[in-house]
Amino acid sequence: MSFKVVLLSHTPDPEKVVATAAKLCYSNTSVENIYDKLDSEAVKNFLNLLIDVGHESPLEHVSFTFGIEGVSRSFTHQLVRHRIASYSQQSQRYVRLDGFDYVIPPSIEEDQELKNIFIDTMNEIAKSYRVLTEKLQEKHKRVLISKGLSEKEALKKAEKMAIEDARYVLPNACETKIIMTMNARELLHFFNERCCNRAQWEIRSVADKILEIVKGIAPNLFKFAGPKCIKLGYCPEGKFSCGEYDKVRQKYLGKREKDEDN
Repeated sequence: MSFKVVLLSHTPDPEKVVATAAKLCYSNTSVENIYDKLDSEAVKNFLNLLIDVGHESPLEHVSFTFGIEGVSRSFTHQLVRHRIASYSQQSQRYVRLDGFDYVIPPSIEEDQELKNIFIDTMNEIAKSYRVLTEKLQEKHKRVLISKGLSEKEALKKAEKMAIEDARYVLPNACETKIIMTMNARELLHFFNERCCNRAQWEIRSVADKILEIVKGIAPNLFKFAGPKCIKLGYCPEGKFSCGEYDKVRQKYLGKREKDEDN
């Protein structure tokens, strides 16, 4: 299945907010006066200077909230390692996942024999999950009724208890949904790490999509966004480099460089 990224919300006029915050550090006038006097050209020029010199703390004043669907638990285990962010994820403790959807890696998707093995495995896991859920639910219901709960109350509580333990059999491939909020500074770090060719394919694909979205909203804030080599001008991975710096630069800066040449 294919993933989906939706921008749910973001700080209004994010580039002007960042420019105001940065200018305040060097001004003795009021905040409102700074904000009101910043036109679009002044914002662009100031942000270009800000990004060029690496003064990134003002970027923390703006944030972006995304809804992400059609991704795997393997993906979200990596995503939540970016700790300066907020996450709300679909719970496997409270959501029953009979017949769950799953993500197939491209290397398996393109090979029919491997794909068949993968799908058969997912079907077996789904079957085991259903059996475990049903048997655990019946077991817990009997105990709860013996403790004085009504059948309706016992059934409701038993189902929650059942799926809480049955979920242990679910795979990393299991599809999940998550809402993520990051400030602009943390997004730059996220892109540094996850747009890199050495990043895992799924999180790299999602990172590229998020970058495409935020660039459309705040192009000056994210003009050098992407893997670390984009701004550094070289790959810092040493012997672990992908060896494709020119292709990476063209991917992330090609349109900008073309526009600037014109």
